[in-house]
Amino acid sequence: MIGIDWNDLASLPDPLPIEPLSGPIPDVTVPIPGSKSITNRALVCAALGNGPSVLTGILDSDDTNAMLEALRTLGIQIEVDGDRASVWGCSGRLPVRSATLDVRMSGTTSRFLLPLAALGKDSITLDGHESMRARPMADGIAAIEALGRSVTSNDGCLPVTVAPDPDVDELAGSVEVRGDVSSQFLSGLLLIAPCLPDGLEITVDGPLQSVPYVDLTVAVMRAFGAKVEVADDRRWFAVEPTGYQQISYDIEPDASAASYFLAAAALCGGSVTIDGLGSDSLQGDVRFAEVLRSCGADVELRPGSVTVTGGALSGGVFDLADISDTAQTLAAIVPFASASVTVEGIGFIRRKETDRIHAVVTELQRLGIGATELDDGFVIEPGPVSPGTVQTYDDHRMAMSFAILGLKVPGIAIADPGCVAKTFPGFWATLELLRGAPR
Repeated sequence: MIGIDWNDLASLPDPLPIEPLSGPIPDVTVPIPGSKSITNRALVCAALGNGPSVLTGILDSDDTNAMLEALRTLGIQIEVDGDRASVWGCSGRLPVRSATLDVRMSGTTSRFLLPLAALGKDSITLDGHESMRARPMADGIAAIEALGRSVTSNDGCLPVTVAPDPDVDELAGSVEVRGDVSSQFLSGLLLIAPCLPDGLEITVDGPLQSVPYVDLTVAVMRAFGAKVEVADDRRWFAVEPTGYQQISYDIEPDASAASYFLAAAALCGGSVTIDGLGSDSLQGDVRFAEVLRSCGADVELRPGSVTVTGGALSGGVFDLADISDTAQTLAAIVPFASASVTVEGIGFIRRKETDRIHAVVTELQRLGIGATELDDGFVIEPGPVSPGTVQTYDDHRMAMSFAILGLKVPGIAIADPGCVAKTFPGFWATLELLRGAPR
């Protein structure tokens, strides 16, 4: 649309009409901002490090800014220049005794800072947006209490206050967490473990969901000098009390954000290449390219880059438990497949920004597509797409996923397009590159 500043989210029409592409995507290399998951993990490691670290490629988004401001509130000195952050670590000793932290709408920030608050000398309170107050924190709270901290909460949700227990001299050296709720609680415990007096041994009760995100946590920790032993089945972790080293660290592009553009190529034809993301990626979501290959797209997955070229889409059954952030992306292209698609293993995404299973099915039905909820996923039937406005439920991934469908068929509009600011403020401007628009 002529005259729109795609980078000014506040000025975008609401709902935002998506103009279909006039033909296949011209072969294009799409720039993707840094990984949110890596940015927030690296910020914590750098903040707890033994000196100044430099992070390059950090993501500028609501979620990462929530982490930045919370760490600054805790007394960590951080200077940001573009996609580069200089972080003066505190050697595992928080400079501020007492604080109230605003996690905004960021799940990773809340789940990582809850254990970080256990390092405090006095009470530290976490609070956030109304939507975050509805997300469960009980399992993380139980783990922090088992470490030896006193915790008060709003019935297992935010606001949560962590304080020293006067009856406990030292934090415990071992703790057990559930594996089937959110891997972010486990990641948060791992991130503080090198700064505990005796390190930490963690046992996981039950199967662990989102294993690639835990592997990502361990990889980032090791880059900062942590020594982590991991059982093959990811049911046991042992972290030595090494602290973190000051380093220079490069953050790779966000694989979840890349999924929308790879899916666009699979749906619309033409080719999309993402540089800096490939077979050697730390992020599990790069495996979405393999899902697209199974659906009929041509995929070249190389060290350092991935290219998807569109082809006839087929159906299938996919367990996306380990790459659940791509489930909505896959759902948005299924209407043009030759057979139905079943997605399984993602029951836990009902507890994300919204009930993502219900939201996907509701919005596809709104557009005339046959879709059915399962306890742990959904079934989608291919068929003609009717015009309509997609409701996004304060969920950035609903907006970005269904925008891809709008590139294929006319009449699709996205409500609350500004919600993409949570993880990808430049999404709409980047989407225009698929039309051959200049950068």
